[in-house]
Amino acid sequence: MMALGRFSSASPASTAIGSQELALRSMGGLAQRPLWIALAGALALAGCQTASNVHDFDDVDRAMGSEANISSLSSVVNQNPSDASGYNVRGTALGRAGRYDQALADFNRAIEINPGFYQAYSNRALVQRKLNQNGQALSDYNRSIEINPSYNEAYVGRGNLYRSQGQIDMALADFSKAIELEPTDPKAYNNRALIYQGQGRHNDAIADFTASMTYAPNAVAPHLGRGLSYLATADYKAALDDFNAVVRRDKDNYQGWTNQGLALEKLGERDAAYAAFNRAHTLNSGYAPARDGMRRTAPAS
Repeated sequence: MMALGRFSSASPASTAIGSQELALRSMGGLAQRPLWIALAGALALAGCQTASNVHDFDDVDRAMGSEANISSLSSVVNQNPSDASGYNVRGTALGRAGRYDQALADFNRAIEINPGFYQAYSNRALVQRKLNQNGQALSDYNRSIEINPSYNEAYVGRGNLYRSQGQIDMALADFSKAIELEPTDPKAYNNRALIYQGQGRHNDAIADFTASMTYAPNAVAPHLGRGLSYLATADYKAALDDFNAVVRRDKDNYQGWTNQGLALEKLGERDAAYAAFNRAHTLNSGYAPARDGMRRTAPAS
């Protein structure tokens, strides 16, 4: 299961764009206000809608990385070539579009203009991770935290990096610090829960997955994770409830269907289990757990 992270944009306001929260923070006072107004207009042109305190990290805001939005942001950058926040916002959009080399160039420029731009360091680190430049990513996360020790996004990102490298204790410390700094961040709870789950601390994992859902009620990942911990603790009915929630929200989630089948099988509902495994196999014919589940629960000929 993938750990969760996000890009962060910076401007002198705080809002959420579409389904992905952007941490928009002041980078220089009233002198930047015209750029923020222009950026807000550019984002609106792409069809993004504003919401309050949205943390739906499981559903990436595709509009942010659309060609129309990137083009609008480029116009803003061209009109304000010496403003670091414009490059950071466009780099965020490019990153979400998977255009990592271009995103990296924008974050480099933002940092060149403003060497104290801690959000841009954290964003650049996320792109560097995508490009398998883990040493540079760690350096940038460290720099972001050095500039602003209270920036929870950098702890989440660095924790994901540590976890991917098997440095579990350091990852756990970073996720816990992120939660201390921002007790409503669903990513930090979800990612810490994954560590607890890997350590067999399923009650702790369940508590953190539940907290993650509190702050990201529409996310799929915490339900998938919590359901697995419920399976591990033999609470099959609770597991089934979580996997039902997964496939209601994401009908193409073959892991959700497979795990639903496992819970149903444990509850003795073999026909329903077979149907769930079959649905998963239809979505991903190469997924061995679904295929094996079908074999176990196949109706007698």
